[in-house]
Amino acid sequence: MTDLNTKTISELSELLAAGECTSVDIVNDVLSAIDERDGRVGAYLTLDREAALEQAEAADEARAGGQTGALLGIPLAIKDLLNVKGQPCTCASKMLEGYTAPYDATVIARLREAGAILLGRVNMDEFAMGSSTENSALGKTCNPWNFDHVPGGSSGGSAASVAADEAIASLGSDTGGSIRQPAAFCGCVGLKPTYGMVSRYGLTAFASSLDQIGPVTKTVKDAALLLEAIAGHDQKDSTSVDVDVPMFGKKLTDDHSLAGMKLGLPKEYFVEGMDPEVEQAVRDAVEHCKNLGAEIVDVSLPNAKYAIAVYYIIATAEASANLARFDGIRYGMRLDGKDPIELYGKTRAAGFGSEVKRRIILGTYVLSSGYYDAYYLRAQKVRTLIRNDFIEAFRQCDAIIAPVTPTPAYKIGEKSADPLKMYLDDILTTPVNLAGICGMSIPCGFSSGGLPIGLQILGDSFKEENILKVGHAYEQTTDWHKRKPAIQPV
Repeated sequence: MTDLNTKTISELSELLAAGECTSVDIVNDVLSAIDERDGRVGAYLTLDREAALEQAEAADEARAGGQTGALLGIPLAIKDLLNVKGQPCTCASKMLEGYTAPYDATVIARLREAGAILLGRVNMDEFAMGSSTENSALGKTCNPWNFDHVPGGSSGGSAASVAADEAIASLGSDTGGSIRQPAAFCGCVGLKPTYGMVSRYGLTAFASSLDQIGPVTKTVKDAALLLEAIAGHDQKDSTSVDVDVPMFGKKLTDDHSLAGMKLGLPKEYFVEGMDPEVEQAVRDAVEHCKNLGAEIVDVSLPNAKYAIAVYYIIATAEASANLARFDGIRYGMRLDGKDPIELYGKTRAAGFGSEVKRRIILGTYVLSSGYYDAYYLRAQKVRTLIRNDFIEAFRQCDAIIAPVTPTPAYKIGEKSADPLKMYLDDILTTPVNLAGICGMSIPCGFSSGGLPIGLQILGDSFKEENILKVGHAYEQTTDWHKRKPAIQPV
């Protein structure tokens, strides 16, 4: 059997269980795809071939010994800010070049326990700061649907690897939309779980009250299976919430009806300047959900318009504190100085890229004496108002549907000279992180230029079951997720 790299987790799981392929076969097909394509896509920063094949052999032996599981023998790509013991963890920054992780993040330990295969590290915006993966200090990643366009960010490598069939699925992290936005740009499924659902232990922190790890996959069912494996309480993370993790995958059935479900449609999410093709694709998706039996209700999120401003105050404030640890003494790069202060300054000046420096400076400013009340404290109060908007909305509906981004993927370099213009790309995703709720992006169309368009489905805290149900029903009655980019070998 060939082209195993093009299949989904659930398809491969069935083939493995039936003995129609082995994990070694799957890994060999994925490695061949990487050899053929990644010279143009640029998803991977590092690839551990020998370890991947060893893990595949071990998975085949385990299966022969009677072990089962949806992820047993499935190769995954990992965003380069999650610690995998013995592998590099650079966060796509010169600051951490040469740094090797001494331990496994909790999500990685759980994937190992499930028998998943860890292929290697995929590209991202430096320290997860960006919306295009153009801020990586270690290489360029292109959108598999059009190499002149960005894959989105900061989990651009995660989404590009899945869209190009260079991984069966991937893990990313979402601070202000960093899973959902690249998933929309690359035509994948990207799930940002509720804050606290997945342990952040072993994730290199950008903004601790916003960061959340989640799956990037080819289908909604695969996202459910991967979420099952990584979710759950962890004593190593004080923000981890002790809640039951449903068997999300088993709850997704062949019943495609949405009868009895109320889906909220927020007028504030159809913003001025939105690309007409994006708006039309999302409104067509709303109509499709209605035809599946859902009741569409108008909801209002009046404070969503403040989300970008609030996000860039809170996120940068937390980033300035979290990145203080990278000082040339404890981790990675070190440039000598006549005293520790000079060493510290030289190292950070050379190690961080311009976007990271911009955010550290902004974050330090909003936390400084005299400005704390005016900016940071006020931003936290507005954050509460944004959260309250969602609480009120979810009294009226089971889930909210909306666009993910105002436009399809833009050209490489198109916005890199104007940071504020790029920040506005996150206008429809940041409210979810500020409120701590769950959200998912699924494919819902293509632009006339052949670029994917995403549909965002939002759920209240720990209501992942609702958004997975809506996404699965929509996906199983459309074919957007089945389309593949035409990638010529290098």
